[in-house]
Amino acid sequence: MTSSDRGTGAPGSGALPVERARAVKLVVVDVDGVLTDAGVYIGATESGEAVELKRFDIQDGLGLKFLQRAGLQVALVSGRVSQATRLRAEELGVECHQDAGAQKVPLVRELMVRDGLEWAQVAMIADDLPDMAVFRHVGLGVAVANAVPSIREAAHWCTSSRGGHGAVREFADALLHARGELDRIQDAYVAERSGS
Repeated sequence: MTSSDRGTGAPGSGALPVERARAVKLVVVDVDGVLTDAGVYIGATESGEAVELKRFDIQDGLGLKFLQRAGLQVALVSGRVSQATRLRAEELGVECHQDAGAQKVPLVRELMVRDGLEWAQVAMIADDLPDMAVFRHVGLGVAVANAVPSIREAAHWCTSSRGGHGAVREFADALLHARGELDRIQDAYVAERSGS
């Protein structure tokens, strides 16, 4: 890695780098092992139709909504094609890009070209080697607590939460805090739900 502040490696490794956080305009979120606990439940109906289920953390979903409220683009980028992932993305109102060959760089580059962004303006939260091709380029790389060692070593920051268990929410809150936007967004959210 060329960046001197990569390799924090330890979960809960201090505050997010503020300058990197302020530059972010696009947040790329891996799915399996980051938004989920990496478990995939596969079965079939009596008629033989395949069924796949995944467990998503509700608090992570709210974290993604907070990022959107801050004006950030959010995209789920997965190396597996899954109906469950597509359904969750639709429910959250976030973009979903899936490639069965785990060719994530072209997917992210397409988003960057569309929005006129550079790598320094992209953040990614990841857990495993299929993410590395994108992860080594982004301006802000975040590893979940149970990420493989190579992702943790390449990260600018690590969550203290495991993938699928609040890591995305932890990252979203930390990113918005570093940008000075967390209190405003949370206060507005609570106000909307209290009828004021």
